[in-house]
Amino acid sequence: MRRLLLPMLAIPALTCPAMASANDEPPAEPLALEEMQVTASAERADGPVQGYRATRSASATRTDTAIHETPQSISVVPAQVVEDIGATRLEDALDYAGGVERGNNFGGQGLTEFLVRGFSTQEFYRNGFAVNRGYPNMPDANTLERIEVLRGPASMLYGRGDPGGTFNIVSKQPQAERRTVLGSQVNTDGLRRGTLDTTGALDESAAFTYRLNLVAEGSDSFRDHVESERYNIAPVLRWQLNDDTALILEGDYLHNRHPLDRGLTRYPNQAGDLSRDRFLGEESAGKLTNQNATTQLRLEHQLDSQWMLRGGIQYLDGSLDGGAVENNGLAADGRTVGRNYSERWLNWNDLAVQANLEGHFDAAGLAHTLLLGVEFDDFNYDSQIDRSGGATSDFPIDLYDPVYGQPLPALTRTTTYDDENLKSYAFFLQDQIALTERLTAQVGARLERFEQRYENKLNPTASWDQAHNAVSPRFGLIYDLTEELAVYANTSRSFKPNRGADRSSQAFDPEEGIAHEVGVKYELPEHDLSVTAALFHITKENVLTSDPFDSNYQVAAGEARSRGFDISVAGNITPQWRMIGGYAYVDAEVTESSSASMPVGTRLANVPRHSFNLLDTYEFAEGPLAGLGVGMGVKYVGDRKGGATRTAFDMDAYTTVDLLAYYPLTERVRLNLNLNNLFDEEYEERAWGNIWAYPGAPRTLQAGIAITL
Repeated sequence: MRRLLLPMLAIPALTCPAMASANDEPPAEPLALEEMQVTASAERADGPVQGYRATRSASATRTDTAIHETPQSISVVPAQVVEDIGATRLEDALDYAGGVERGNNFGGQGLTEFLVRGFSTQEFYRNGFAVNRGYPNMPDANTLERIEVLRGPASMLYGRGDPGGTFNIVSKQPQAERRTVLGSQVNTDGLRRGTLDTTGALDESAAFTYRLNLVAEGSDSFRDHVESERYNIAPVLRWQLNDDTALILEGDYLHNRHPLDRGLTRYPNQAGDLSRDRFLGEESAGKLTNQNATTQLRLEHQLDSQWMLRGGIQYLDGSLDGGAVENNGLAADGRTVGRNYSERWLNWNDLAVQANLEGHFDAAGLAHTLLLGVEFDDFNYDSQIDRSGGATSDFPIDLYDPVYGQPLPALTRTTTYDDENLKSYAFFLQDQIALTERLTAQVGARLERFEQRYENKLNPTASWDQAHNAVSPRFGLIYDLTEELAVYANTSRSFKPNRGADRSSQAFDPEEGIAHEVGVKYELPEHDLSVTAALFHITKENVLTSDPFDSNYQVAAGEARSRGFDISVAGNITPQWRMIGGYAYVDAEVTESSSASMPVGTRLANVPRHSFNLLDTYEFAEGPLAGLGVGMGVKYVGDRKGGATRTAFDMDAYTTVDLLAYYPLTERVRLNLNLNNLFDEEYEERAWGNIWAYPGAPRTLQAGIAITL
């Protein structure tokens, strides 16, 4: 915002002298005015995107850098895509990032786990801060300005994570121009949703600006006996203290209630398939209540023309509690499932502090963009889960002829009762060096120490403490063959602490990953189109696998490998024609293992070898249809495994086709109509535990209206 405000405030200073000199000799060249206009219209790396194609990103380097100049595969899903497809959740938008697959959603609760390049991504970020610690709700689409998907390890900049990639959510920020949008959405599955997005300035000079997003939602479901409710409050205040300094205070409170719904069983010996609406729980168990509150205080301070200081504090607090019904196992008849009733209390909080110093300077005849950063993180988590009996004869239900309304059994055992603390201290350095006019290098490394304490309150001998130092380097090169075509290569490392203990009550070594990537980036300025294609090879070590001497325990002796090819495209081909999407080929499997149930060669769960998605929209500019937008989204996901075991069930490939249309009824009223899963494809979108598969939604018609006040 500072870069936008300064040119606005500079207009009187620039125009007044020009007017005063009108009666005298005119200035030779109006250089200052021209520079102001270019700066004001340029895209900011953390700001809104025009159409479907972003040109800059701050997530991959933590600096405002052109995507075309970054030696890494990056996809940006902007707010325009979210609006056009009628997205309500983060995952809806990520469907068009290219090569991002859906993982475990914790029984429909929205635990956000995705897979990038074959590996799960359980760490992701909001404005540069980790926000997926614990068991939080899936972020609401109403607060998204853009989602930036980073393929490959991001540990050098962000710390612990998986080597496949991650993503950073850039939330909607205050704008000086006052604007309020009221929205409403309904669909044929019983969705009832209302939204508010309002922004503006609190004073004439626009030193104080605000943004407030509100969501209220109630919904039925295509799943029997599954209903939910959701509320989201996300305020942002920005205070421009002076030309060089700004403070941003941002909050996000999300309340969600949803039954624990694992989906459909896929036992090897069950009698047959189940209809996609079949629910195996009990309404009387109630819903799990998930509440998350995130507060960020961020500082931006321009030290001088070359140096910028950014820093901030985030406090994240959350809880998940309530009753649920879960399976014990399948009886010999192939149709009767034993169940247990459970109650859980999960609580977590996370304090994160970070400071980054960015500088632009020349040294030894080379241009440098230097980034220095320090971070501290303190994560706490505790949980307790009580259950009824665990026999297959307990609390049974017939898979194919369920009778609901059985009395809930008594809680007789505590299966989980623990506490965990993880502290980390980190320092990182990154330098982007213009070696020549065409060749740029990116070098960096992160030194991080983490201290982990785990207390098992059911079995004190299984408690442990550990501390490790991790070094996460990254190196990349990008070379401009022409103004439109660049080639690049990078290599980087990742790490992630493991949880639990071995049979000797010793903590596991952390997972470590290394990735190599080569690719090309091609831009067609005349069509506002960008294409990135990359080859990658990733390995992850110290993966937990079964202890060969005692199958009740695990050892950090496994290794998994992922290799493949992906391509992403985004563009505003004409002012009316927009597209975004991608293709990925991923070969991911176990390469080292001591487990007989997970031998070498086992495919990783939820990872298709082939996936493809493309969103294509066209907006009429003239004639009787002026303003009407129509589009189609196509998603293909290849066959996948339901678990990383030798006997895991298979999930078939599927293709879905979505249609969209929007029309500005007036300058202030916009109508949306979306038809998802046009051909009513029956498919499984994700699996968990080698037992469960969550079905995809049937054909659904969704209508929406947005009113600008």
